[in-house]
Amino acid sequence: MVKSMSAGKRVMASIQRFLEHKLRLTINKKKSKVAPVRECGFLGFVFVNGKIRWSEKSFLEFKRRLRLFTGRSWFVLMEYRYKKLAEYVRGWMNYYGISEYYRPIPGIDEWLRRRMRMCCWKQWRYTRTKVRNLLKLGIYKKEAISTSLSRRGPWHLSRTMATQAGMTNKWLSKQGLISVKEQWLKIHYPATVR
Repeated sequence: MVKSMSAGKRVMASIQRFLEHKLRLTINKKKSKVAPVRECGFLGFVFVNGKIRWSEKSFLEFKRRLRLFTGRSWFVLMEYRYKKLAEYVRGWMNYYGISEYYRPIPGIDEWLRRRMRMCCWKQWRYTRTKVRNLLKLGIYKKEAISTSLSRRGPWHLSRTMATQAGMTNKWLSKQGLISVKEQWLKIHYPATVR
């Protein structure tokens, strides 16, 4: 352990000497370190098994911002919400989309759709408005009434049969919800996405 630490310090000193004396650059010692590539992050990216992926910190920030845009107590017009969300998702995917890490993408997409159903449910507010809107979306009257009268919260009700059958993925995309999965596929497989 001591040998590896001293070897790391020696390498750092050698690099520091080269940068300061040969290239005449100043080094910020707080932000600089010598470590294996898998332990280093650079501009929000890390390298895992030779593949580039976004860092955990970047992904958590992405989820935090999505949570902010889809917060049920952010009382703005739904059109504005969809617009701001689309701008942010496109920007994030255009920067971090080069990551080859796909595993969390379908999950985040599903979570985002559920949060948008929750926002719609919250904005409908009154029972009769909820019933009227569910009927417009093609839900049977009995199911629309029982779901609208439920005392459960918007997050729970966003996953009921009535809300999912009414506010389908297709309906949400027509409203303006952007798909994170489609954005990722556009970057990695442009020929398959229309």
